[in-house]
Amino acid sequence: MIDLQRLERELKKRLAYPYSWGRKQSDSWDRETHFIYEIRLFSQLEERISTLSPELRNYALNRWLNFWSAKGIEQIFTTHPNVVACQNEYDKTVDFYINNIPFDHKTSVFPKGFQKDISYALEHKRDLIEWLYKEQSQQGRLHFKNRLFVVLYDKESNEHWKLKAEISLIKQKIDNYINCAFPFEKFHFGKDEILSDIIWIIK
Repeated sequence: MIDLQRLERELKKRLAYPYSWGRKQSDSWDRETHFIYEIRLFSQLEERISTLSPELRNYALNRWLNFWSAKGIEQIFTTHPNVVACQNEYDKTVDFYINNIPFDHKTSVFPKGFQKDISYALEHKRDLIEWLYKEQSQQGRLHFKNRLFVVLYDKESNEHWKLKAEISLIKQKIDNYINCAFPFEKFHFGKDEILSDIIWIIK
């Protein structure tokens, strides 16, 4: 069980560094930064990456933030009685079940490539969901299965990625979502019929 308050404190220490990938996510660099799964304290991460190249160091910083933020978010979901965690931690298409319906979840900053503003996206979330599926990473998590998108948007700084560390705010929004009657959106991609939705994290 993750201590969410401690997790938020550790994730916020990451915010002092710029969020720069330098390259697209790749399987080979994922293997080289596999250690991020075992490190929870940011001070230990800093020590571990100190000898890496600047590019790989940034890559590790970003993966660490994304992974541990996602783990915290998964735990937030599974604290609800109608949500059950997937027992197979290696399943790349299911993180948990809501009312026995399997879902993967993905946290994403509001994408620049969507070419529409936040007002449009809030009114036309289906358009954004379709875009997110079609533009998803071509690496290990590529799939057209049920997915809940947690979409981050910071109105003031425009540095949407920093909201990945706002675990308390994310928890509030997810709790509100799960506690309400939420009809999932239905989509068809080829022969696949999927359920999806967006949980907005706007600050």
